Amino acid sequence: MQDVADALRLDTELSADSAAYIEELYENYLTAPDSVGEDWRQYFDRFPKGDQPHSNVREQFLLLARNSGRAMPMQQGEVSTEHERRQIAVLQLIAAYRNRGHQKAKLDPLGLAKREDVPDLALEAHGLSKSDLDTVFNTGNLAIGKSEATLGEMVADMEATYCGSIGAEYMHIVDTKEKRWIQQRLEGTKGKFNFSVDQKKHVLERLTAAEGLEKYLGNKYVGAKRFGVEGGESFIPMVNELIQRAGAVGCKEVVIGMPHRGRLNLLVNIMGKNPQDLFGEFEGKTLTKKGSGDVKYHQGFSSNVMTPGGEVHLALAFNPSHLEIVGPVVEGSVRARQVRRKDIGGDDVLPLIVHGDAAFAGQGVNMETFQMSQTRGYTVGGTVHIIVNNQVGFTTSDPRDARSTEYCTDVAKMIQAPIFHVNGDDPEAVIFATQLAHDFRHTFRKDVILDLFCYRRRGHNEADEPAATQPIMYQQIAKQPTTRTLYADKLIAENIIDRATADRLVEDYRADLEAGKHVANALVREPNKALFVDWTPYLGHDYTDVWDTTFNIERLKELGQNMAKLPEGFKMQRQVAKVIDDRFKMQTGEMPLNWGAAETLAYATILDEGYLVRITGEDVGRGTFSHRHAKLHNQVDGSVYIPLCHVKENQPRFVVWDSLLSEEAVLAFEYGYATTVPKSLIIWEAQFGDFANCAQVVIDQFIASGETKWERVCGLTMLLPHGYEGQGPEHSSARLERFLQLCAEDNMQVLTPTTPAQIFHALRRQVVRPIRKPMIVMSPKSLLRHKLATSTLTELAEGTFQTVIDEIDQLNKADVNRLVICGGKVYYDLLEKRRELGLDNVAIIRVEQLYPYPADVLNAIIETYPNIKDVVWAQEEPKNQGAWLFIAPRLYEEILPLGRNISISYAGREASAAPACGSPYLHAKQQAQLVQDALGVQVEVTGDNQ
Repeated sequence: MQDVADALRLDTELSADSAAYIEELYENYLTAPDSVGEDWRQYFDRFPKGDQPHSNVREQFLLLARNSGRAMPMQQGEVSTEHERRQIAVLQLIAAYRNRGHQKAKLDPLGLAKREDVPDLALEAHGLSKSDLDTVFNTGNLAIGKSEATLGEMVADMEATYCGSIGAEYMHIVDTKEKRWIQQRLEGTKGKFNFSVDQKKHVLERLTAAEGLEKYLGNKYVGAKRFGVEGGESFIPMVNELIQRAGAVGCKEVVIGMPHRGRLNLLVNIMGKNPQDLFGEFEGKTLTKKGSGDVKYHQGFSSNVMTPGGEVHLALAFNPSHLEIVGPVVEGSVRARQVRRKDIGGDDVLPLIVHGDAAFAGQGVNMETFQMSQTRGYTVGGTVHIIVNNQVGFTTSDPRDARSTEYCTDVAKMIQAPIFHVNGDDPEAVIFATQLAHDFRHTFRKDVILDLFCYRRRGHNEADEPAATQPIMYQQIAKQPTTRTLYADKLIAENIIDRATADRLVEDYRADLEAGKHVANALVREPNKALFVDWTPYLGHDYTDVWDTTFNIERLKELGQNMAKLPEGFKMQRQVAKVIDDRFKMQTGEMPLNWGAAETLAYATILDEGYLVRITGEDVGRGTFSHRHAKLHNQVDGSVYIPLCHVKENQPRFVVWDSLLSEEAVLAFEYGYATTVPKSLIIWEAQFGDFANCAQVVIDQFIASGETKWERVCGLTMLLPHGYEGQGPEHSSARLERFLQLCAEDNMQVLTPTTPAQIFHALRRQVVRPIRKPMIVMSPKSLLRHKLATSTLTELAEGTFQTVIDEIDQLNKADVNRLVICGGKVYYDLLEKRRELGLDNVAIIRVEQLYPYPADVLNAIIETYPNIKDVVWAQEEPKNQGAWLFIAPRLYEEILPLGRNISISYAGREASAAPACGSPYLHAKQQAQLVQDALGVQVEVTGDNQ
């Protein structure tokens, strides 16, 4: 770049565009000096600096240009006139209000929150004084509708804009367009929102509904938990406004995730749940048709409401008490709905996630969910987040103990989301902030935060006494008029309504409740069913039903050929090229298939039959163990080609996303996705099976129990690499025992497949049969390339998934007196050793599906061995882990009644606190010993083996 001093000496007047360009450079310089060129950096170094992180130079350039006819360079520490020095100070003051005005805003309805003094907002901090208040200055880009104003006018407008009932944080945003947009919308109001009479009346009506339901429940069900929204009643008009505004611009679905607080109120007053149904739940009359059911403030719901733009479908997600985990579940559901609608930008489906202040700041899944928000595999075009900020957290939290930041919302700054703090006792400010938040998301497709500063009139629940731990706060709350009372008084003072009309709203709402009428004012009684998916075809089926997973062998070969076609000039890495070349031979019948060939062919057949396929995880494109290679990388230009996207013309969507390094949020996202699109195969693969530990809350509270608690079916598949290869405690076990312990009521499937044909048919079975249950696959590592773990194309085309596989060698069953039962990779260790030793009296049976436990199939196989004396369960895992504690009672229950003298024993590692040992030598020794124990052979132990 030409030296800036020379550039400024050119006989060329700066235009507005030039000034805007320089301003953007200057903002970049303030954030990261090295991001601008050396010439500009030297120039900006000369500019007078105040205490502010940002000062606006655009107007200074324009001012100099206007005064002199051309912009002249400033010397270090100099400004041409005293007025121009003060002009710069004014611009710094504007920047200060934008940066720190929120710290002076009147956010706490109780007036108790301690706000630190903000010296940057003082005139003196910038070399100004009260004597300057009547002086006219250039307003810069302060969006108050005039280019010049007195300093007093500017300060008054900025106080109203930034220090009133809304505290806006947006200057951390790097994108200048986003900042300018927010400035225009905020500063243009000057703190006056100018709502119409009808709008104000509607806000009062919704506040009346919010308060009315809580009072009614409080009187009728004294002491019952309801986690009411009292103290935060503005939440109801806030959500109502968001839905109506979204519908007005064409949104068709709003998916909501939220905690307990305010949930019942939202269900009744926004979503249209019949109050009589809610009363029945309080009285214990309403239970789910099957399963355990769940408490009323965990339940989900769906309905349709009418908006200015047409009918909108609302879906409230079910959620457990682990509050924030519902966030990524909602995001996954939204992504699935957007895919179904081909909603590329996020216009048709809006995610709304409601948080508590302490949970938002404290639970790490929020960070993971924010980090996903702009990634290719997980973006949903922005989410509106509402924090119902009680200012006290769970029960006894002091904010000083609940977080290390000024606001609970500071975590959202990691993705440069704008944050609008708003006083819940100023309903008009709440509605304006809601409109602003919605429009930002709609315009920029990014997350936005609404921080509703309110309070909790009751305790954490209605049986709690909060004054025990928050005496000062609850002394004030006892005196605090309700939000509805304050707003009604305001409208009466403005002559918009009279007292009798305000009182009649209360009476009418209560009458509707007692009459059992719906009280959501926009509810559609006969909803458009095209707005949501019909799940009835996937309900009421039995596991025992047989479903055909065969596939025409000629079409199989065609699919293999289609996947082998690469773009012209596409150059693969050498080892990958060998994998793909061999795979072509396998998928066309020239070679036995390995795991990767069979798995990818399964996906091809599923796509060919019209099912969507989505695979995500930290290394799924290649596969952690380099077996999948579903995503190929051109070594010439880095471009990516995915053969499974080219199975046939107009095929269903196939995506494979290498995820961010997250298990909890990503697995929750995929669960939400799978609960929304039934005609699909949704897969999450752990990089190592052990890593699923980090997502245990998703497994426990959604995957294992979601159907029983909420009648919410889900066909999610989890591929968890599992097997003892001497790689230490953290890379061996997917914690099979944990999944088996969670198994009951046919809630999920747990598989330990050992052949490529088995994984082919397991994946096909998961979508072909109309049962949507989670499938947990203990997937292999060394078996991906094991010389014995192969299958033929015929086994794929004509076979089926076998829950139990009998002995494959030609043994005389009458000669067998020892039966070894196992699952997974250990089978091949047993088989090779048995063959090596020529033990014709030992048969090996594989249980490929541990749950639902295939008792009938296994017992039928055992019956074919008439002279069995010993039955041994063999496993690699320690005795207190793996499948032994799950299967032992079943073996005793099923085998002993056979009427024969059969002993049942265990062969495997001793009980251990860790999943595996860390020494390859010790691992090999343990593995050899458990194989010998299983086969019943004694090996002399000498020398180093002692």
